[in-house]
Amino acid sequence: MEQIVHSAWSMIPFGLMLLVIAVAPLIVAEWWDKNKHKLAVSLLLAIPTAVCLVMGGMAKELEHQLLADYVPFLVLLMALYVITGGIHLSGDIKAKPWINTSFLALGWFLASIMGTTGAAMLLIRPLLSTNQQREHKVHTVLFFIALVANCGGLLTPLGDPPLFMLFLRGAEFSWFASLFPQWLFTGLVLLLIYFALDSFYYKKEHWTALSADAREQQPIKIQGKTNLVYLVGVILSVAFIHSGTIPQMADASSPLWIRYMREIILVLLMMMSLYTTKRYVRYKLNKYSWAPINEVAVLFFGIFVTMTPALAFLNENATSLGFNHSWQFYYATGALSSFLDNTPTAVAFHSVATGLTAEQVAAFGGDIVAGVPEVLLQAICLGAVFFGAMTYIGNGPNFMVKAIAEENGVKMPSFFGYMFRFSLIVLLPVYILVQLIFL
Repeated sequence: MEQIVHSAWSMIPFGLMLLVIAVAPLIVAEWWDKNKHKLAVSLLLAIPTAVCLVMGGMAKELEHQLLADYVPFLVLLMALYVITGGIHLSGDIKAKPWINTSFLALGWFLASIMGTTGAAMLLIRPLLSTNQQREHKVHTVLFFIALVANCGGLLTPLGDPPLFMLFLRGAEFSWFASLFPQWLFTGLVLLLIYFALDSFYYKKEHWTALSADAREQQPIKIQGKTNLVYLVGVILSVAFIHSGTIPQMADASSPLWIRYMREIILVLLMMMSLYTTKRYVRYKLNKYSWAPINEVAVLFFGIFVTMTPALAFLNENATSLGFNHSWQFYYATGALSSFLDNTPTAVAFHSVATGLTAEQVAAFGGDIVAGVPEVLLQAICLGAVFFGAMTYIGNGPNFMVKAIAEENGVKMPSFFGYMFRFSLIVLLPVYILVQLIFL
């Protein structure tokens, strides 16, 4: 059994888990929509893997994966989901190009603070409301997916789940701010492209649409403001409550309340949000549902369990995989993050990076961050976050934004239409420039 869990065969459950998550929404969407089916798939792959790990002498690795990674990961996502779900932004202002661009810029900035999902869910409805009288608005939703649901979440571990996982693996909270040049460059280029494109389409709008847009206006209004305080609490908790500032949190002999101090505080903030937010705001205006976070819980249980032997294999065999350049980590992470979940993808390539020889590490130069050369960690972060926008399935908020847009009468492109009409011709050239300039 020990031979099996240390061989390439051990990666099969992990590969199957990611494949099902990527393909099922496209071919059996109605069946896959039910969380009980997701749970069944997760348990079907996770339980045999867990048994093999225990019998193969990797019980401690499995325990660490679940208690040190899965629990903090899930608690943070739940806290962000619950708290941002209590904030509602409404209004209908003139849909001029500079106003639409300002919407996207605001979401791009907020994504690193409240997470890509939180920022996307906060802003997509008022953006659609603002543009409801305009005929040409598909491009606005496409750039929204790229900027708000993906690229904006680069600057903190709160921005995107893969970044939080790398934070748990040793990258300091403040380190992610070092990605500011890449974040700024990508965001500004996409915003400039969008402004030029929206200005072009604005001139093509019929005068009746523009007249209706000018008449039907409502001021911007925010409800559930108390949740902004809770959100600040989440940021401070992640930034300052960890083993780097409180060494006892990493001590297995410490009481549970010390080891999980951050998670306890996040749960308390989440409960306060549920208690203080008006049900009308959360459930009526925001159409809040527990289904998405339940989906995350069951799917990522399977991912974290099946990932355990895969990470060990990648780490042990890193030198034979041929990854010797930062651009290889960038495009490999990006390519897989386009079609598979970007969190396990980022963790997998981090394991590859930690398995490099001392000579390979020395060849990259620079500082060591989270156990790997800094340039490789940058490449993994950039690939995971940016390339999540390449398809609808690259990042969780993408499909959510698409669904909300279609509910509001926007005719969104198909899966392949999105790629050929937008991501391959707009996003990919920008991402190539990022690699050429920064990596």
